[in-house]
Amino acid sequence: LMRHNLPEKLYYSIGEVAEAFEVKPSLIRFWEKEFQIINPKKNQSGTRKFSAKDIEKFELIFSLIKERGFTHEGAKKELIREKKGNIGVLKKLQKIRQDLLRIKAEL
Repeated sequence: LMRHNLPEKLYYSIGEVAEAFEVKPSLIRFWEKEFQIINPKKNQSGTRKFSAKDIEKFELIFSLIKERGFTHEGAKKELIREKKGNIGVLKKLQKIRQDLLRIKAEL
C-alpha cells in the first residue's frame, strides 16, 4: 500500500484508489468486471469500498498490465498460473507437515 501512498485504513473509495494509481475510476470498474479477484464491498447505494487486500490484488493486475506489458488475457493466464503455483507449494508443505508429524509420533 505504501507504494501508492495510500494511508492506512480499512476501506478506500474508488476515487482514492484511482488517484493513488493515477488511473481513471472507469479503469478500476472495468478491471473489476474483467478480473474476478477484484471484488470490493458495496454498500446499499452501490458505492465501492476497497479493502487493503483488494488494493493488493489491483496492484498485482496493475503491475502485470501497466508495468510488465501483459494483455488482459495474458494477465488472466498469469494469475491462474500463479494461483496454481501457490496451490502446489501448499500441497508440498502439507505433505512435509504430515511427514514431520509421523516422524514425531515414531520418536
